[in-house]
Amino acid sequence: MKKKKDSRSGKVKDGKKSKEKNPKKKQKTQDKPKAESGQKTRDKSKTQSGQKTRDKSKTQSGQKARDKRKIHGAQKAHQGSVKKNIRVSYHNTRHLFGANMSEQLEHGENVSSLAYEVGRELGLPDEECRNLIIAGFFHDIGKAQISSEAQGRDSMLVEEMNSVRQHPKAGYDILKRHGFSEEICRDVLYHHENMDGSGYPENLEGANIPLGACILRVCDVFCALIQDRPYRSAFPPETAVKMMIEEVEKYNLKVFLAFQRVLHRSPDGSIALPEVRPEVRGVWKKL
Repeated sequence: MKKKKDSRSGKVKDGKKSKEKNPKKKQKTQDKPKAESGQKTRDKSKTQSGQKTRDKSKTQSGQKARDKRKIHGAQKAHQGSVKKNIRVSYHNTRHLFGANMSEQLEHGENVSSLAYEVGRELGLPDEECRNLIIAGFFHDIGKAQISSEAQGRDSMLVEEMNSVRQHPKAGYDILKRHGFSEEICRDVLYHHENMDGSGYPENLEGANIPLGACILRVCDVFCALIQDRPYRSAFPPETAVKMMIEEVEKYNLKVFLAFQRVLHRSPDGSIALPEVRPEVRGVWKKL
């Protein structure tokens, strides 16, 4: 048997023994499958985790899309319901505004009385306050003409709304023909103009809007909100004021503050329309 000499120690080793595998190399060989197995496990885990993440993302995305469609569908259904209610009200009453004459009269009286009180609160002369009584009482008189013209036809909702925007001009023309002063007619014409220029019929803004029209604007909005309408119930006065504050940029600030002071005159601090004064009723009797 051949002997092999160890080059480092000079000792002779048995050839058979020299053929035995290096323990470190053997260990590395054993560790390699473990490392590969561990790597595969980690890769598999990452793949599964990534797949779960993608699946979760798809699920969430799909759920969001379904929720969005549901919300959109609910909104469309609600809008359709509102439009349907308005159309039915218009069709059944043959009146563009779905309100009978007694309701229109009540609204006119409320606006008239409140406008007079706001004028007094602002310190306006008696003649101007008296004009506010008349302008407030007749501010929506143009609706009567538009409503009679609309009878006998079933117009589209958009056309109806366009007709609504014509009533200030129609009211101006009616009052002018009956000899009312230019100031009264002008306040009726511009009572739907807003300080930010978003109103109608002429999109006036700021100081271009007559003070009387600014007073009618605030009083008209409040009195409309606290009155029942065919498409909604009346809002509580407190809610109506909060709604107006959210759009306060539309109103003359000086007028709006005076309006607030008038509403808060009640001893208990509650918001309410003021009592109608005898002088206001006296003007109504002469109209």
